[in-house]
Amino acid sequence: MNDAPFDKAAGKAKEFAGKATGDKDLEAEGKLQNLEGKIGDAVDDAASGLKAAGKKIKEAFDKDDK
Repeated sequence: MNDAPFDKAAGKAKEFAGKATGDKDLEAEGKLQNLEGKIGDAVDDAASGLKAAGKKIKEAFDKDDK
C-alpha cells in the first residue's frame, strides 16, 4: 500500500503545528515526513511508467512473432 498521501498530509500537519508552537524539531520532522511522501509518489510514478513501457515493448515483440 502506498503511504505517500498519508505521509504528505501528516508531514504538513506536523510542520504547521511546529511553526505555530515554535517547535523547530516538530517542524523539521514534518518537513521530512512530507518529503518522504513526495519521494514515495515519485517512485510510484516511475514504477508505473516502467510497467507501461515494458508492456509496450512486450506488445511490440508479440506483434513481430505473428
